[in-house]
Amino acid sequence: MVSAGADANRFLRHSDFEIVGVITQPDRPRGRGQEVSFSAVKEASLAANLPVYQPDKIRALEAEKPLRELAPDCVVIIAYGQIIPARLLSIPKLGWINLHASLLPKYRGAAPINWAIVNGDRRTGLTTMRIDAGMDTGEMLLQREIEIVAKQTAPELAVSMSESGAPLMAETLRGLAAGIIAPIPQNHAEASYAPMLKKEDGRIDWKRPAIEIYNRMRGFAPWPGAHTTFRGQSCHVWGEPVSKERAVGLPSGAGGGAPGILFGEKNELFVRCGDATVLCVSVVQVEGRRPVKATDFANGVRLKSGERFGDS
Repeated sequence: MVSAGADANRFLRHSDFEIVGVITQPDRPRGRGQEVSFSAVKEASLAANLPVYQPDKIRALEAEKPLRELAPDCVVIIAYGQIIPARLLSIPKLGWINLHASLLPKYRGAAPINWAIVNGDRRTGLTTMRIDAGMDTGEMLLQREIEIVAKQTAPELAVSMSESGAPLMAETLRGLAAGIIAPIPQNHAEASYAPMLKKEDGRIDWKRPAIEIYNRMRGFAPWPGAHTTFRGQSCHVWGEPVSKERAVGLPSGAGGGAPGILFGEKNELFVRCGDATVLCVSVVQVEGRRPVKATDFANGVRLKSGERFGDS
């Protein structure tokens, strides 16, 4: 049985797997028009003539009946978004098998991909695990390391990880059925957490070094993004750190090296960051307006000496 977020099409390609049903989130309004539409999971499932169940809450008693009637060998669960109640965990004989986007016990929680990039990690990975009553605390089954390449954003890393996820899950299920996988308890003392993202996470603290700000831009794309203020208005900013050697050669501008100070040099826009580092700004989007090149932004607002991001 497959739960929401799993790519049912990939499992359908394997003749040794029989999907007896799919559980996914209820249909919800989507897009600007807020029209109710099917998720990709539901569309794929209906195209394959699979039974689809969409309980509002998986903990509700009415969600338990189809699970017990179907009596699946296991339930594959990926990014379902709800905690599975303890009374359901024993229904499948092989358990509820989750695909988590980190090398557990590192980055338990809702946003492991984002926080791995934010923290400047060079490698991350995937873990298949058997769900228990805790939050990502169950026994580990298989793991696969994945490189975080330079400049990769959270959506790009998610695509890369999804390509490895289905094969790893298939390998896990076959290993469990054959009895050749020995579950490994997590070392809870080594656990770290990747909490759900909040809008405030994207607020840029210009006292941070430029590389940290850049990592947050990559990790918080597309939401909450990296945002600051200029002349009291909220704006989203994108850019890259300037090399240490070049940063030393740039003029300090009015305000010296104060974090957030903006200055131009040879048709480029720069902002001073913490630890005497510099970020080269490429795109600015003032709230309610379209994104523009940083130099067009500077020319449009007639940037004055000593003005800064984060001014309110």
